[in-house]
Amino acid sequence: MNMQTDKQPHAWPDSWLTLEHGVRTGRYTDPRFAALEHEKLWLNVWQSAARLDEIPQPGDHTVYDIGNQSALLVRVDADTVKAYHNACPHRGTALAECSGHFDRGRIICPFHGWRWNLEGENEFVLERENFRGGKLQNSDVALREIHLEIYAGFIFINFAKNPPSFAEFIAPVRKLIDGQVIADVHHIWWKSVKAPANWKVAVEAFLEGYHVPATHPQLEVPAADFIYGDDVSGDFAFAHDNHGYEVFPHGHGRFFGGQSTPMAGKVQTQGDPVDAMAARLNLLVEGMDAMILKEDVDVVRSLKGKPIPEDSTLGGEYVKGLYSAAAKLQRPMPRPEREVLDMWGGEIFVFPNLLILPQAGNAMMYRVRPDGFDPNSCIFEIYSTKTYGVDQPIPRAVVQVMTDASDPEQFLPIPRQDFSNIPRMQKGLATIGCKQIWLASYYEMMILNLHQEMDRYLQA
Repeated sequence: MNMQTDKQPHAWPDSWLTLEHGVRTGRYTDPRFAALEHEKLWLNVWQSAARLDEIPQPGDHTVYDIGNQSALLVRVDADTVKAYHNACPHRGTALAECSGHFDRGRIICPFHGWRWNLEGENEFVLERENFRGGKLQNSDVALREIHLEIYAGFIFINFAKNPPSFAEFIAPVRKLIDGQVIADVHHIWWKSVKAPANWKVAVEAFLEGYHVPATHPQLEVPAADFIYGDDVSGDFAFAHDNHGYEVFPHGHGRFFGGQSTPMAGKVQTQGDPVDAMAARLNLLVEGMDAMILKEDVDVVRSLKGKPIPEDSTLGGEYVKGLYSAAAKLQRPMPRPEREVLDMWGGEIFVFPNLLILPQAGNAMMYRVRPDGFDPNSCIFEIYSTKTYGVDQPIPRAVVQVMTDASDPEQFLPIPRQDFSNIPRMQKGLATIGCKQIWLASYYEMMILNLHQEMDRYLQA
């Protein structure tokens, strides 16, 4: 429905409106809208601030920045993580600027040496008698906590004084996330880059599979040949026609491929099906090195020359092989149930800015957030993760800060293809000739759901 209702502030300009079939472009380009997002959305929404892999040992810490707010996340002990406002109560000095370790469990302000333990309790104030008439109490200068919830290996925080229930917030997608053992996936690599676009432009680029034939022609050759070729009368199915889409309360959503995906063995070919499936999946290994890994393609290739039972399929034998290989390593895997397997090659969207793409005990994740208050810049992060066997060491997650999303030395082909569109979208949205974007009612329903949920925050 048109969001210009009695609940909507009449002061909102037309360029900010969410419409029945799209949204107005000021939502991506107007600095005033970006400021409203910070005040109403980012200071009140549950958001993924870190993975537990960033702070595996007591004393480890990391920093999460959003707008002008900074959160200090600290591993207290094996079972406890705390989030503090990243500010010394004395003069406001940020207590940390990046990931690291607090030696001997002591948080020390670098300016005047005030000290806290990992629980946020003050232990030392230099010249304490000079403060509050000599009556300064430790409780007066304890570190101020931020609401925190740990779920599925993520550290979610909320800056609000009285945030809504996290359990209710995550409930619409909890079963999907739990089914993919996301709590058990751990770090392979993690890259971050600043992109010259609004954070929503970057998020929305991944909320549909509608872009694949044009953006990633190597992944859908017949459709790409039709789009870019001379034959405009072709009649064939686009791969995104096989995707199912759903939107959920609280802005969440998903798309899924089911049984008609390359991950399930459905590859168009006239040659050997095992070779075709391996080649198709290897495009994802060489193009992303996430979600599909080399060892997964090796499982496909191991099926070469082996008969497929009459009651099975190539995709079914591939799944059996994956679970057999995982069992040898005692590696956690998703439940082998139809609704779980159907999510492989799909995506779970956690409002407002977290995307999880699961596959066979692996997951690629995206997190996108504003770059300060600039509506034309965002921080884009890609995570490659997998479950590990019982005897395999789990590495600490450390971000690699990249400088150029178009550089083949920094990003593999598929992210480069996606990144090539993002600044072009932002450029077009800023033109006076582009006043709104049109959204497909089915394939882009998750984008509209995102904006409708945003409006519930922004109008509060």
